[in-house]
Amino acid sequence: MAKKLKTAHRDLVEALDHHRKVMQEKPLSSKRAGRATAKLRLAVSAYSAVVADKTGQPDPFVDYDALDPVTVASLAAERDAIARKKSSDQGKLD
Repeated sequence: MAKKLKTAHRDLVEALDHHRKVMQEKPLSSKRAGRATAKLRLAVSAYSAVVADKTGQPDPFVDYDALDPVTVASLAAERDAIARKKSSDQGKLD
């Protein structure tokens, strides 16, 4: 995972540009399209993780308003559990 927002952003833009180029190919190779999509999803995930880690802001690619309340509560609980685990792991390192 990229450690800096600038690096994650650059990787995301590169993956997005690559995905666009592959999707414009005629004929479209399904294997190449699948690899480009996987690369883009990985870059999106890495960028979202860096944003959350550095700023505490939610995933910019998920429309939380469109999610049902149970799902939002589940995601919030999972996020909080990860944050607690990170902070307790930090205490063990000191």
